Order: sequence, then structure tokens, then C-alpha cells
Amino acid sequence: MGKEKVHVNLVVIGHVDSGKSTSCGHLIYKCGGIDKRTIEKYEKEANEMGKSSFKYAWVLDKLKAERERGITIDISLFKFQTDKFYFTIIDAPGHRDFIKNMITGTSQADVAILIIAAGKGEFEAGYSKNGQTREHALLAFTLGVKQMVVGVNKMDDKSVEWKQDRYLEIKQEVSEYLKKVGYNPAKVPFIPISGWLGDNMVEKSTNMPWYDGPTLLGALDNVQPPKRHVDKPLRLPVQDVYKISGIGTVPVGRVETGILRPGTVVVFAPSGISTEVKSVEMHHESLEEALPGDNVGFNIKNIAVNQIKRGYVASDSRSDPARESIDFTAQVIILNHPGQISVGYTPVLDCHTAHIACRFNDLKQKVDRRSGAVLEQEPKFVKSGDAAIVTLIPTKSMCVEPFTEYPPLGRFAVRDMRQTVAVGIIKEVNKLAEGQTRSAAPEKKGKAAKK
Repeated sequence: MGKEKVHVNLVVIGHVDSGKSTSCGHLIYKCGGIDKRTIEKYEKEANEMGKSSFKYAWVLDKLKAERERGITIDISLFKFQTDKFYFTIIDAPGHRDFIKNMITGTSQADVAILIIAAGKGEFEAGYSKNGQTREHALLAFTLGVKQMVVGVNKMDDKSVEWKQDRYLEIKQEVSEYLKKVGYNPAKVPFIPISGWLGDNMVEKSTNMPWYDGPTLLGALDNVQPPKRHVDKPLRLPVQDVYKISGIGTVPVGRVETGILRPGTVVVFAPSGISTEVKSVEMHHESLEEALPGDNVGFNIKNIAVNQIKRGYVASDSRSDPARESIDFTAQVIILNHPGQISVGYTPVLDCHTAHIACRFNDLKQKVDRRSGAVLEQEPKFVKSGDAAIVTLIPTKSMCVEPFTEYPPLGRFAVRDMRQTVAVGIIKEVNKLAEGQTRSAAPEKKGKAAKK
């Protein structure tokens, strides 16, 4: 594995069926992540099931359930290299039901490729109020993915036929929205591609002589390498835990800050269990040390697989170990909520890999979302478009960190009614002291919560 190249995590987002898996599969195939034999095998299997156009997608949709529905459900990880970088692709699912998975995937990415289907009606469906193109772009930005590449896919579609005007129409609309979200559209390359035929994926397409920008691979090679927080203490949010026979318990996740080495005594927050790391692996190769950005599995001693859950955070017991959060104060921007949000509102928060319901316990100030200037003290409620400083109390044990200290653990999305209602950045966290239990923590404000 090329350790000398910079490691960049790539998340691929977009509406369901916009061709995300097919495009990625093609990219990995072209860049040598998969051999021809495998693609031929997938092609044969796809044909047998009557889904011949899915052969590249099958590279990523390895789960059986996904194959039958043709939808990406959990987050698949694949790797490929360009001249400058070593990429790990996280293919995020696009179906509404799976936005939770998409958030987990996106919170681990440095660069997002937004795939948009150019077909007549397809772009409009993905882009409408209840399509996912907008929501994904917004989530990507909030979760800290500051670099975006847009692939305008299916240019080969019969309703498009490689035409420039359709490409320009889509580029115009999407640019406006990306600007609203916070991206600078001038820095976002829009590449007309065909994930199925391979146009403009790796080599320049002859079908679109009017386009003179980079190919998809070229655009990826031009991204700014992410800054990594190596000098901070270790934080690794757990994404999954596996029990591997003959080895034992193996939590998997991405190192966000610090360095994970075999021999480190890690403590898992919020539960406080600690144990020694026996070995660290990435893509089935043993590592002497895992740096921020690496998706790794690590083997731990004497801990059952059910003692650790997705959303737990591993940290070094000797260096600012992570602890459970009693409550935390955050700046929240309300994006689309049909009503008013007041104290007592308890939606699900997605922060790093944790998905936990949290109660809005105190609305401290309403602020201007750009300058941060205070507009109103202790507002009674907030609504769409507002930004506010609020205190949140997790309904279950949770571990979060202030954004300034550990950025990846200090951003969150608020989900309710199957959509992203708000996004936020954590300002300060009130943590449990050593040995303190949650029941001894301060009582919440307002009426007692119903059990």
C-alpha cells in the first residue's frame, strides 16, 4: 500500500439511481482497484438477474440485499490511486431511508463527488424539494466536506444526447444552490460524464467536444490535500464492531485526530471501558501506526463485541481521554423545519458515527448566521432560517467534543421527519468528571421529562 501518497477519503453522494455506484465502480475499475475478471463475473451475475446495466455498480454493491434491490445500503469502502493521491471511496446510499448511513459515511470524508443524473425528469426528481441532491450537498458541507466535485452523469441518456445546453442548465441551478449552502461555485468543477460508458471518467470524451475542463479523475487529482490533526490526542469514532473468529473483537472506524498504535491502552467513551490495542489493520494490512484519515480495524483484548457500539469514541487513556457528555452548547442553524422549535424538542442528532436523540434544553440566543452577532436573548422559539446558541442534553450516553478542539467530533446534523432539519457546531461540552455517574449530573431545566 502506497503510504507515501496522501490519503484522501472520498464520499460519493447524490439522489438514488443517479449512477453513483456505477460511476465509482467504473473509476475503481479504470484505476486498477478491481481486475477485469471480477467485472466479467459481476456482468454475468447481473445479466442472470436481468440487470445488465449494473455491472460496475456491483463492484460497490456487494451486499446481497442491495443486489436484489439494486440500491447501496451500507457504506462500502474501496480504494484506488491517482498520480498524487491514494483514495478511499465511501459510496454513500442515496435513498431517503438510508440518510443515516449517508451521514456516517460523509462524516468521514474529505472530498465529496456529487453525482447528478442529467436525464429529462431525473435531474428534476433528484433536485426537487423531496429529492436528495440538495440535502446531500447540504449535509456534506455541514459535516465538514469542504471540497466538492460535481459529476453530471448519464450524458449518454436518450433525452440528453451529450448536449451542452442541458449540462449548462444543470450547472447553473446546482451552482446557485451550492452557493446558498456555503460552497464557492467557482471552485467546484462540473464534469459531464457517463459512468456507464466511461466518458470523461479517466480519458477525455470524444462525444462532448464542447467541454474543455478536466476529467473526473483529473478533477480529483486537483483537490487540496486535507489538513490532518496528528498532534492532537487520539479520537476514533467507532463505526462498526466485528467479532472475527480466532482474532476476537475488532472495532472499525476512522482515526479523526492523533495516532493509533498497537500497544496503546484505549478507553471507549461514553462507557469508560479501557483495554489494550493488540494490532491495527487497514485494508487487511497490519500498520505500525494509523494516522488521521485512515479507516482502520483494531483488535482489542478481553472485551466482548456487545460492550462496544457504533458511536462510541476510542481515545488514549493517558492523553486527554474522551468522556461522556452531560450536555453541550452548540450553534445550530435551522434549515427546513415546518414549525417552530422550542425547549423540549428532541430530534435525533448525527454526530461523527453516533445517532442519538438529544433534547433542546435551553435556547440561549438567536444569532446572525453569518456574523454571529446576537439578535435576541433567550428566544421563545426558533424557526427555519434562524441560527441559535442552544444547550442540548443527550437522551442516551453520548460522547462529543468542542469543534475548536476536535473538529470531526464537534459537528452534527439534526434529523427529524426523515430529513435534515438543522446542522450545528459544538461550542463547549460539559463532561462527566472521572468516576462520576450520569445520575449525579445536574438536573435539566423546565418540566421533568416524561419517562
